[in-house]
Amino acid sequence: MPPPYLPQPERKPREVGPELRTGALLTVAGLILGLALGLCWLWLAPRVMFDVKNDRILYVDPEGEQRIGADGVFALLGLACGVLSALAAFLFTRARGGGIGMVVGLALGGIGGSVVGWQLGMKLGPTSDIRAHALQVGNGHRISGALELGAHGALLVWPMSAMIVVFALTAAFGKREEDPPPYWAGPQWSPPPYGPPFAGPPEAPGAAPAPARPGDAHPAPPVPPTDAPPAPPAPPKDPWSAPPN
Repeated sequence: MPPPYLPQPERKPREVGPELRTGALLTVAGLILGLALGLCWLWLAPRVMFDVKNDRILYVDPEGEQRIGADGVFALLGLACGVLSALAAFLFTRARGGGIGMVVGLALGGIGGSVVGWQLGMKLGPTSDIRAHALQVGNGHRISGALELGAHGALLVWPMSAMIVVFALTAAFGKREEDPPPYWAGPQWSPPPYGPPFAGPPEAPGAAPAPARPGDAHPAPPVPPTDAPPAPPAPPKDPWSAPPN
């Protein structure tokens, strides 16, 4: 019987060069987007305010939640950057089916962009030396505390959200390989390369028959010839004749 499958064409491995270029491009794009993250965090994050009175530094709102709010704003900005970067990377690599370079580039770009935005916001924000700042402005003035990230786990919001979004987009709208046809369908199906069993060379007239081989079917015995004349047909039987006693 023919084999119950057909040989499938070998899949060519993905080239390393395009994967490296894609990963490097997405990493650099993440670092650049991190600059925008830092500027937006500096602009939108709530500040801890202090009053300088009688050579003392006092909280304006001692029970305020500005520090937690700054961490939340950074996490939300990282989430937005992760969604945008994943969507752009998916659309950019959809024609060639994504690849490991896209995933690694998104992860490295997300982590690097988060660190760049964090450090940029702290550098451009108010100084962390509150005492020196208070001595500089003097009594009767209100100063802002340094912009700090208390929950460092917020740095992972960007890469994690990017991975979740790109995997969801790939599963829903990604490029898929065609399933191979079944072995009984398709133009590539052909009968087995072997035919009926070999019966041997043709016999010459008057030659003796070839000996039977194991597994061959036994031929029917020949009918012996007869020289006797055929028997005459029986006379027709009269239906009105009396039956014999």
